Amino acid sequence: MDLPERYNVGVDLLERNLQAGRAAKVAIHSASGDLTYGDLARLVAGAARALLDLGLRREERVLIVGYDSPSWVAAFLGAIRIGAIPVPVNPLLQRSEDYDHYIDDSLAQVVVVDANTEEKLKPATARSAHQPRLLRADQIRPDDDVASANTRRDDMAFWLYSSGSTGKPKAVVHLQHDIPYTCVTYAEQVLGITEKDTTFSTTGLFHAYGFGNNLTFPYWVGASTVLHAGRHTPATVLETIEKRRPTLFFSAPTLYNAILNFEGAKSRDLSSIRHCVAAAEALPAEVWRRWKDAFGLTILDGVGSTEMLHIYCSNRLDDVRPGSSGKPVPGYELKILDDQGNPVEKGEAGDLYVKGDSALALYWAQHEKSKRSILGDWFFTGDRYRIDGDGFYWYEGRSDDMIKVSGLWVSPIEIESALLEHPAVAESAVVGISIDGFTKIKAFVIAKPDAPGTEALVIELQDHCKSRLQRYQYPHLIEFVSDLPKTVTGKIQRYKLRERAPEAAPAS
Repeated sequence: MDLPERYNVGVDLLERNLQAGRAAKVAIHSASGDLTYGDLARLVAGAARALLDLGLRREERVLIVGYDSPSWVAAFLGAIRIGAIPVPVNPLLQRSEDYDHYIDDSLAQVVVVDANTEEKLKPATARSAHQPRLLRADQIRPDDDVASANTRRDDMAFWLYSSGSTGKPKAVVHLQHDIPYTCVTYAEQVLGITEKDTTFSTTGLFHAYGFGNNLTFPYWVGASTVLHAGRHTPATVLETIEKRRPTLFFSAPTLYNAILNFEGAKSRDLSSIRHCVAAAEALPAEVWRRWKDAFGLTILDGVGSTEMLHIYCSNRLDDVRPGSSGKPVPGYELKILDDQGNPVEKGEAGDLYVKGDSALALYWAQHEKSKRSILGDWFFTGDRYRIDGDGFYWYEGRSDDMIKVSGLWVSPIEIESALLEHPAVAESAVVGISIDGFTKIKAFVIAKPDAPGTEALVIELQDHCKSRLQRYQYPHLIEFVSDLPKTVTGKIQRYKLRERAPEAAPAS
């Protein structure tokens, strides 16, 4: 990265487009109307002015709790412009109390809300000991210009909260240079994004994956984005694609699967798309194949994290292995170690470590967690992986999701993928549970409407897994459910399934 010592990414993402003559080009398509890069620059200046008027100072935090919108973008970039620290948070949390942790942990001095979240955040800010001020994003007005902070490339720039699979979410601290690093590695060298592209991501801007997809990547090259406020369903996604004609489509495996199962989906027009991308969890090979058959499009599956900011290992159009996470993105190094810290043999599973200059600086106020996870230049991902003879990386589950049965490690991902290949299964999640002191494999299955869960189907699914996997890699217990607990980005929360009391089901 060839960045100057004094660098402000909030300024750079807009100025590079104005200097390239793109002031009149559409930056954002949204329900409220289109915004050009010139319009967006003035709105960002207006957000910076509004934050300054509220007394916000350099490195003080700004919590952003709102649906994707031009004003959300303005608040984020406007905060960085004046040297403050934007902290995006999921706007879909149900209760006001769900935001207490974020306000108190970040010590946010300002909370940016919109019409959808103001009612939840007002009482939350009132409960806080330091009483942050509220700013309605949709009341931000354009401004001609606001002086930018003379920040350095290694200064703190923004925080993102980890999904918090266990315990409370932790704030991941990122620096000014982290965004450009992801843009010149994954965005340019894997996606091949250009100013001619239009991006559409079903993952929101508050999440590292959606943040790169629909903000930093397109602004880096002068592309356009499509912002959709609220939850995404197969119907809204297909309608948006047909109306807005994006060229790059980003989503999570569960939504790809839901679209495939949506009535009439195969007849819809997805011809504008040149690349599809999946992340947030492993993409089953069966979903990859069905998507390819239905639409003729290749999904580039990859793995990234909030801590590394975006995808660091990915498939390519000309180098793809369905079911795998692909190969390291240029600019990143990966290694797989055993429990003693030694490299594993090729084909064996171990803990994945990643090295790259977009890595977090630290977890805020989490010294011990930072020391355990940041080991010199390397970050311990908590994922278990294996690498095959051709250099493709295969996800084996989280370190705490792996199941050891009779002394043998079992990957829940492999069983879930096998179950999805059965015509009666819509979705599945597999966990290890303890029964009488012994670990058993349990599958939670959403059956398709025409395949009601029965004892006969349990046996059929068990035999199906045995025929495709090792004999010990099959679910001893199967429970048919109507839904699965997931994060907002579609990750299955297996720890919630493990908390459920085991239910007896036939085993064979």
